[in-house]
Amino acid sequence: MKNTLKPIEKTGELFYVFGTILCSLGVCLSAKSGFGVSMVVAPAYVLSCFLQPKIPFFTFGNTEYVVQGIFIIVLALAVGKFKLKYPLSFVTCVIYGLMLDGWRALFKQEIYAEMHMRIISMILGAVITAIAIALYLRTYLPQQGYDMFVYEVATEKKLKMNVVKWVYDVCSLILAIALMLILFGRFDLEMVGIGTLILTLVNTPLIIAFGKLLDKIFVPTPAFKGFAEKLFSYRESDETSTSSSSAPAETNDERSAENADGRR
Repeated sequence: MKNTLKPIEKTGELFYVFGTILCSLGVCLSAKSGFGVSMVVAPAYVLSCFLQPKIPFFTFGNTEYVVQGIFIIVLALAVGKFKLKYPLSFVTCVIYGLMLDGWRALFKQEIYAEMHMRIISMILGAVITAIAIALYLRTYLPQQGYDMFVYEVATEKKLKMNVVKWVYDVCSLILAIALMLILFGRFDLEMVGIGTLILTLVNTPLIIAFGKLLDKIFVPTPAFKGFAEKLFSYRESDETSTSSSSAPAETNDERSAENADGRR
């Protein structure tokens, strides 16, 4: 029997809001599992673990947006131009960082002591983060600095997106390990561990799966179309890229998952 339900429209801004809330929650749960965080957030996590006991400002959330702010500056220098969406992306980073610290205050920063809670936390972190990325990929509002960096470098330098993403992830992992060894003098599996590997393997398939589900239910067009057109150069043609047809959705998700967060 053919589904005759009309997709829910004008959800672009809600996707951004819930994407930010869920992404910060997913990263919080991944950190609480004690099995390691994803490659991309690992450098900020390592820095936070070292700096926060000495300088309370450097919570995980604050360190995240500071690091992403540095990456956005490096991005502007690398592409040789400044775009309005770069500082707007930093605003997203700050909102995400504050929410991440809020979740960590609610759930407490300590790693779960019971093994079953650590496993549950790791699984929920992976699933929630994947839902968040699927939401993010369907909104016209600026993504975070990590995603912006990969997308802009690949686009401006005319490089393959998956190659740039792979190099970026590997460099993030190397940087996190180097920081860990320099700052702590040892390798800590609670920062980069089995959870890091699992997140790397499952994130992209989960993002694609949740993306297909979202495309069947929603058409994330802007609720404030004039605002989207003037400030973010939103076009009517953008709506077709997030339409609910299954074949385009798969292509869009597979391409977007390469761009985005196979990461958190």
